[in-house]
Amino acid sequence: MSKIRPDELDDRLDADDAPYVLDIRPRKAFQSEHIDGSRNIPVYDDLRGGDEDALRSRLDKIPQDNPVVTVCKMGVVAKRATGILDEEGYEVSTLAGGMSGWRGYRAGSLGYRVRSVLWRLF
Repeated sequence: MSKIRPDELDDRLDADDAPYVLDIRPRKAFQSEHIDGSRNIPVYDDLRGGDEDALRSRLDKIPQDNPVVTVCKMGVVAKRATGILDEEGYEVSTLAGGMSGWRGYRAGSLGYRVRSVLWRLF
């Protein structure tokens, strides 16, 4: 399954072919903090509980004509969303580290820099 690092996503956000950033976290978390331009389909709790239909029933809200990047808190549940979208024919990847990784990237934190090296190795 494909993943994208926060720095790679940041580079692509201003491009003509910018990905559709799908934030699956609960609405309240999304409203509190999100990646500029991202869209929220709050299926995190459903997917975490094994209910894939929660996302499948909303596929009409996700464009298929450009790449999709899934985002959650840490990237774990977003991998499930990525798998579903991949099965449905989307060009999709998961944001490595989720919003936690994005936050660390934006802050230039030591934790992010260490994780970034590990992501590049594995």
